[in-house]
Amino acid sequence: MHRAAHTAFCDWPQSVRSAMIRQSLKCTGCLQNSARAYGVVPAPRDGEEKEMMHRMLRVDHAGEYGANRIYAGQMAVLGRSRTGPLIQQMWDQEKKHLSKFNEILAENRVRPTALLPLWNLSGFVLGASTALLGKEGAMACTVAVEESISEHYNSQIRALMESDPERYTELLQVIKEFRDDEMDHHDTGLEHDAESLPGYWLLKNAIQLGCKAAIYVSQRV
Repeated sequence: MHRAAHTAFCDWPQSVRSAMIRQSLKCTGCLQNSARAYGVVPAPRDGEEKEMMHRMLRVDHAGEYGANRIYAGQMAVLGRSRTGPLIQQMWDQEKKHLSKFNEILAENRVRPTALLPLWNLSGFVLGASTALLGKEGAMACTVAVEESISEHYNSQIRALMESDPERYTELLQVIKEFRDDEMDHHDTGLEHDAESLPGYWLLKNAIQLGCKAAIYVSQRV
């Protein structure tokens, strides 16, 4: 049967055979590119790169996890208010971010931070307590947190661009997309009267100090 097929193939005109071979090679390339698209993080070249990527992914996952818990706390207080749909819209985007990082951590066998139970509780409490100050309090919290996350993502983007932008193309795309979403949330908070909250700058600085501490610890624990 294989011989018959080979004979039939050889009997075809040269132009037809060449076209089929080219098409076969093209499809093979498409499959290879498609398979590569599934891997956001390249395989580490050595132990140093592996440790760097694990720290980076661990803290990004922790940040998105904490952001989800903050929005959950805000929704617990303001979910039925006129601000509820706006908070829900931002929360839905954060859920997608967390889902993606859950996937990336599983694919690359990265251990999440051991402090997730702490971020679970503290994130919810922060979201709920600032929401108790009203819409302006919730938006002030959003501005502070999203600005911190955006700055953190920007530092990662710079590091990856300086290291090897072609090697980290897919990861850079993910981080840039999420950074842009965080900036949109930051701008939304400002547009909805965050700065009108009494003591806004004090609250913002206190929250951002806590965010910096959480980032530092989550990379290492």
